[in-house]
Amino acid sequence: QVQLVESGGGLVQPGGSLRLSCTASGLTFNVYAMSWYRQAPGKERELVAGITSSGGSTNYVDSVKGRFTISRDNAKNTVYLQMNSLKPEDTAVYFCKALWLREFWGQGTQVTVSS
Repeated sequence: QVQLVESGGGLVQPGGSLRLSCTASGLTFNVYAMSWYRQAPGKERELVAGITSSGGSTNYVDSVKGRFTISRDNAKNTVYLQMNSLKPEDTAVYFCKALWLREFWGQGTQVTVSS
């Protein structure tokens, strides 16, 4: 049974930082491309960042470039999202996704940026 478990969300003030983690089990992690998505209330889910199976290539939505960094540790079956200089508009539920032939989603972790 495939499971993706996100952690690291919480409440942070504007300008602060958080690091999200997503740990996978039940799949061969190092063949999967991994992505972080987010969904704010009343909005569609959007791709935030993605990383290839080897970690050699990454991509970001324009609104987070220079502030967020996606990385992975294949030995730990974990993908990370380091989020710096957080803004109120980054408030959302953040989900990780694994993709290779099929896709799998985590349950999400809430990030709230507010003073």
